[in-house]
Amino acid sequence: MPLLEIKNLQLEFGSKDQPLRAVDGVSFAIDAGETVCLVGESGCGKSVTALSIARLVPTPPARYVGGEILLNGRDVLKMNPSELRKIRGGVVSYIFQDPSASLNPVFRVGNQIKESLKLHRPEKANDAEVIRLLKLVGIPAPESRLKDYPHQLSGGMQQRIMIAMALASEPKLLIADEPTTALDVTIQAQILELLLDLKKRLGMAMLLITHNLGIVSDIADRLAVMYAGQIVETASAADLLRRPLHPYTRALMNSVPSLRGDRQRLETIGGTVPSPGNWPKGCRFFPRCPNAAQHPECGEKMPELIEVEPNRWVRCLYANELRQTAS
Repeated sequence: MPLLEIKNLQLEFGSKDQPLRAVDGVSFAIDAGETVCLVGESGCGKSVTALSIARLVPTPPARYVGGEILLNGRDVLKMNPSELRKIRGGVVSYIFQDPSASLNPVFRVGNQIKESLKLHRPEKANDAEVIRLLKLVGIPAPESRLKDYPHQLSGGMQQRIMIAMALASEPKLLIADEPTTALDVTIQAQILELLLDLKKRLGMAMLLITHNLGIVSDIADRLAVMYAGQIVETASAADLLRRPLHPYTRALMNSVPSLRGDRQRLETIGGTVPSPGNWPKGCRFFPRCPNAAQHPECGEKMPELIEVEPNRWVRCLYANELRQTAS
């Protein structure tokens, strides 16, 4: 049984008369100890999907209108407030993209980590455990750093503090939502290497949210590509990166800068992600798809997510043809 299994999740905003379906039939699973990366442009619904796992999207304004979120076999959507408090942090922990906005500026970082310990492991809510966690995430001189305020730390150090807070409760699933967005390239690599090392040492499962396919090759076991509230392709990381099938996945791959070969102009994806209230009638990628001119019928018919190979799923009317041309 997977640690996490999301089945046909549907989440809406707006009024019931004019609903805006931000997450539309999303399904994927994460096994214990596995790393899954959810990839897509900004506005695709990645963060809303991630927040839904612990029901952190406020209701209202949101409404969960369908599907299941099974965590250790129990549906999160049917849990009462007391049960939700136990899984938030205790089973599922989050790392968000801007640590300076997540840390409280008026409390010392050691006290903020200790607060997480008090909620989930009160017997360990002491300086010794805080220092151990700071050492675990690579903070130098942790005995003095626990007395610092967030503004006294660099962006990379602040993100390490956030990781320490997330690990304080010893979660089974760590959700990292764009954890390197606000950091420079060198610090990004350090944070990703740290997450990978901690995942192996602690045996956690991890869901990494990102818009950058260039950073996932060394960290992901499986990839799920999301577009306009839907999963459009999912496969093992090695297979998907070697042989992307969906036109959107191919476009994302082509827009990643490369240091190999001759210097070429960076490719871009024309247009923007449609908003939930303005989705196309058929395939949601149709207005931006390079194959649209050859297949006008894609603009009228919504494609299903079909299994084209064992454990390889693609949402495209011409998924099998794409598989054959990519072989």
